[in-house]
Amino acid sequence: AYRIIQEALTNVTRHAPGDATKVRVAYREGELAVQVDSDGSNTSRNGTRPGGNGISGMRERATALGGNLDAGPRPTGGFRVLARLPLDLASRPGSTVAKPQPR
Repeated sequence: AYRIIQEALTNVTRHAPGDATKVRVAYREGELAVQVDSDGSNTSRNGTRPGGNGISGMRERATALGGNLDAGPRPTGGFRVLARLPLDLASRPGSTVAKPQPR
C-alpha cells in the first residue's frame, strides 16, 4: 500500500505539479482500500510524456497481493488511483498459507 501511494504521489508531482491531492486509506472487512485523487487544477507543463511504468507497476503490486488497481481520469477532472488489497493472506495468488477451517 505504501509503495502504491508513493508512486501515485510521484505521478502527481511529475504530471500535475501543484494539484491539490487527497490520499485516503480505509480499512474494510477483509481489505485495505487506498485512493489518491488529484484535482486537475494543473496540467503537465514540464514536457513529460505519458506511457511510463508507474501505473503498470502499481497494478502489478496490487495484483501480486491478490488485489486490483483502477487508475484514470475522474469525471469532474483530475486523476484517481484506487487500489483494493485483500488482508487475508490465504487469498493471495500462489499462497501456501492454509485457510482457517471453521470450528
